[in-house]
Amino acid sequence: MDVFAYGLLALTTLPPLVPNSALLVTAGVLAARGDAFLPLILLVVAGSALLGDVLMYLVARRFGGPVRKWLQRRPRRRALLEWTSARIQRYGLPFVIGVRFLPSGRIAGALASGVLRYPRRKYVIGAGCAEALWATYSVGLGYMGSAAAGDPFYAAGIGIGVSCVIAAAGTGVQWAARRRALRMPAQGGGAAEPGEAHKGTGEGEGGANGSAGPGRRHTSTTALTRDFEPPEGRGGRTRSPLS
Repeated sequence: MDVFAYGLLALTTLPPLVPNSALLVTAGVLAARGDAFLPLILLVVAGSALLGDVLMYLVARRFGGPVRKWLQRRPRRRALLEWTSARIQRYGLPFVIGVRFLPSGRIAGALASGVLRYPRRKYVIGAGCAEALWATYSVGLGYMGSAAAGDPFYAAGIGIGVSCVIAAAGTGVQWAARRRALRMPAQGGGAAEPGEAHKGTGEGEGGANGSAGPGRRHTSTTALTRDFEPPEGRGGRTRSPLS
């Protein structure tokens, strides 16, 4: 493999949602045949993926307000990010690593972590571990398949097939999680329509706390409206949610 081939690996791995599984499996096959240097392939793939993750995280962290609004525009997107955010808050670093292996988990994990202001150092560690595992798995399918089968085309077919099976399983998990999140009843009330799962009717609460009158709607606090870090900065100063 020449410099152009390594650059192509980096360019197709840096941005999300670029289908490059076949390319990664092929790189593993070439490494098994001695036509490419395996450690360099893993470094390029994992490093470029980590860079893309960190860039998405920093954008979501810096522009938290606009990103929140964008995430809440569609019920399905909101449900996915609510589910991801809640589990990042509950499980922390292990889920930051694990979400990478779900379909769209790379984007959901990075944006949710940024919106929640998940600590930078912990996110970089988690994303780095996830991308190292992902690169090893993706390239390793081609490498091990070629070493076992001997035929590069057969090995590539095995690697791509296994990737598709794992992706389908992850899609099933994600689909079930979305449906469950969309069917969650509204807090303090009955079942709600998609996109309204975190809104209450507000009836009967106005007299209790004076915050909402009969028939008015209010939005309850959800994972996407909370910051992971405390609002106080150093020296007791209040930190802006966009800082």
